[in-house]
Amino acid sequence: MKRLLSVVLVLLAIAWFPMFECSKKPSATARREDIPYIKCQVCEKLAAQLYHQVEKKQAEIAPKKISEYQIIEIAENVCNLKKAEADWILQIDIVEQGDKLELVEQNTEGQCNSECKTIERTCQEVMGYSDTDVAEYLYSSKPNLDSLVNYLCKDLTESCSTKPPPVPKDRTPGEPFVAKSSKEAEMEKMLRSMEGMPGAPSMKMYSRDDLMNMKNFGGEDDDEDEDEDDSFSSNLGKVLREKESKKNDWKTKITRGVSKAGDAIKQHAYTVSNKARHWWRAKLGGLKSSKPTKQEL
Repeated sequence: MKRLLSVVLVLLAIAWFPMFECSKKPSATARREDIPYIKCQVCEKLAAQLYHQVEKKQAEIAPKKISEYQIIEIAENVCNLKKAEADWILQIDIVEQGDKLELVEQNTEGQCNSECKTIERTCQEVMGYSDTDVAEYLYSSKPNLDSLVNYLCKDLTESCSTKPPPVPKDRTPGEPFVAKSSKEAEMEKMLRSMEGMPGAPSMKMYSRDDLMNMKNFGGEDDDEDEDEDDSFSSNLGKVLREKESKKNDWKTKITRGVSKAGDAIKQHAYTVSNKARHWWRAKLGGLKSSKPTKQEL
């Protein structure tokens, strides 16, 4: 019964309060002094992400053609760790190699500490206000990856126009890469997907560790509580699905309403314009007929 109550508590927290770092655990900050050493590498990886994510989106909506707005949306989110488009940042480790810093890709997501925040900050500095420009280039030119890297990192932002300076010998090393568990990564994605849902304000309710412990992933359960937990989880899942379905229904209705309104406005504008043309033609015809002819003179 105790576990059932804890499950109720954590599921309510998950459903209504997106997870953020608990205030008692200080959040990591970017090391701005490291940005010059990794800026070019981040730009190259950013260009690769833009290229592959646009390709993936195009494959998902085929045979329709991806719109410029959809590409702009990817470009706006690809450097924001609160968005799924920036998950690639979580799989990179900054490694010291002599007087250089190397970005090494891992096969899994890691905990987002100062290195993760540094890469995000660098990505944001590289992109700056160029998101619409690079989106337009992707949409109109359909470049290959090498062309996109040259355009973004040399022509548009000049991130790779100069060689990075050597890393100081007294630089404090960054933290080691710590991989997330699969269940932790899954929980974070689920909570992030719930952001923006009605009734889900952004509050610092629980830390990642608190939720993991309350959820008791992989812990031992009392056999007598399993049926109750499964039933509760099933019912709660049904309620959340129904709520999401209603939300999607409203979105569909609003979209259809806006579309119909747009069509009506276009039709009304065409009607008014058509009437104006007829009136003007009639006016011109009256003016011509009112002029005296040679016979009348």
